[in-house]
Amino acid sequence: MSEEGSNICKNCGTRSEHFYCPSCGQRLSVHKVTFSETFGDLAEAFFSVNAPLLYTVKELVISPGVLLRNYLNGQRRRYYKPVSFFLLTTFLYLIIRSIIGFDPFRNSMIVVEEGSLEGTSLTDARNYMLLNINNFLFIFVFTLAIFTKLLFHKRYSLAEFIAISFYVLGMYTLLVTCNMFLVQYLGDFMQPAGILIMFIYFIYAMCSLFQKSYFVVILKSAILFMLAFVSYFMLSYGLSYLIVSYKQG
Repeated sequence: MSEEGSNICKNCGTRSEHFYCPSCGQRLSVHKVTFSETFGDLAEAFFSVNAPLLYTVKELVISPGVLLRNYLNGQRRRYYKPVSFFLLTTFLYLIIRSIIGFDPFRNSMIVVEEGSLEGTSLTDARNYMLLNINNFLFIFVFTLAIFTKLLFHKRYSLAEFIAISFYVLGMYTLLVTCNMFLVQYLGDFMQPAGILIMFIYFIYAMCSLFQKSYFVVILKSAILFMLAFVSYFMLSYGLSYLIVSYKQG
């Protein structure tokens, strides 16, 4: 390859003297795909300045309101995208659950009566929901966004609250993942800790986001979180029952 050709971006054709294209952001030195390049790109996507996962997590822990306001106001490149963040944390949850052999059925708070066809269907629905809880979290994203919009309707649009919910529930997934270790190695009594910590974190995130009338924000946040969680649970369980009933004929 000539030196002149190496200064032209293969993605968009822009000429540049730098390592990255000023037009589309792709590296100018693009060669044949290798294993090292593929996994290097994966690591870069997780931890680089272009998609700073660790920075995003740190900001969501320390000052979630700053991150959410910045993202909604257009500062997108410095943070991990909300949907990608949610999917990545869900993927980590599934991987870690498999590695440590965590049983999602242990000490389940969902109890149904056995001994009848209906009871069997309810049990199967419970089992289906617990096994696919990561998929049903998408329902939680939308119930949380809808109730937040209803109680804070003047602040942001529904689409913006959905983006906020993806970030917040990505943190919820991280909390549940950490709590798995406590449940697995300390005991089942730690199981409610995940949702309790998430309840507290959500109120903290909303106070950090709105930064005024804290009593009103705390009250609204507590109410909407409980409504969103109950709605998510009922919709997930009902959908699981319909799926199981359909499969059973």
